[in-house]
Amino acid sequence: MKTLKSLALAGAVALSSVAAQAQEKFITIGTGGQTGVYFVVGQSICRLVNRGTADHNLKCTAPSTGGSIANINAIKAGDMDMGVAQSDWQFHAYNGSSQFEGDAFEKARAVFSVHGEPFTVIARADAGITSFEDLKGKRVNIGNPGSGQRATMDVVMNALGWTLDDFALASELKPAEQAAALGDNKVDAIIYTVGHPNGSIQEAVSTVDAVMVPVTGPAIDALIADNPFYAAATIPGGMYKGSDADTSTFGVKATFVTSADVGDDVVYEVVKAVFDNFDRFKRLHPAFEILKQEEMIKDGLSAPLHDGAAKYYAEQGWM
Repeated sequence: MKTLKSLALAGAVALSSVAAQAQEKFITIGTGGQTGVYFVVGQSICRLVNRGTADHNLKCTAPSTGGSIANINAIKAGDMDMGVAQSDWQFHAYNGSSQFEGDAFEKARAVFSVHGEPFTVIARADAGITSFEDLKGKRVNIGNPGSGQRATMDVVMNALGWTLDDFALASELKPAEQAAALGDNKVDAIIYTVGHPNGSIQEAVSTVDAVMVPVTGPAIDALIADNPFYAAATIPGGMYKGSDADTSTFGVKATFVTSADVGDDVVYEVVKAVFDNFDRFKRLHPAFEILKQEEMIKDGLSAPLHDGAAKYYAEQGWM
């Protein structure tokens, strides 16, 4: 038979448990499609945050979403606390440009950048293309109108003073179609802005001998210098058949974003969970393997840094 003392003790434990649960704060991170890297980013961050729930009382979920713009809009509406977004959309949201014209998200805040999404050029080995300039006079898939790859290709062409007339053929195939076109010898090269490793590119290089083409030079250096959402990028050698050496290019960054309305303590704990467990984080996806802390806290951050993130970086002596 339980004594009054044991019953009182059990009640106190139960009340303590209820109090602890009441103090827990739930945070939501927007990601992307379940087959994409954005989903892995959000899930990985939540995994690390939830390992320390007993210490900070944060509980994290990372549902699949429509991606960059959907995440930014959800954060702005207060429906999500944080999310993954391309660095260019982070820029446009904060500055009220492009799709955010007249609707600036002035409370948008950067937390850190993650993997690069390089502007990638893959050419058939028999096409004799070893530099971006060699694409002149060739059959090139420049991407479908409205796509990120096409928008970036247009930027590069404008920077170089090129027009569509500079190509023997400028096809507008979607990403899902271009690998087969390269293998079937319908194009000499394809353009893709994407995180690596990528299954479509692996498919392309498995069906035909192909090479990665560097995208470098003064015009590219100027694009990076003039646009905070661009950053230099490297596609590691050995990732794809036929490309043993690193390939230099540029691109956008996948960035982790939030709002100034999210508390400093919350953002601080999320950042701490990632960087205190950085080696573990890097093992959660092949695209994370080449991440460097000093690049993540500055490259591609095209909105002001959140104070909670800045506090952690300052404590580490990184800024």
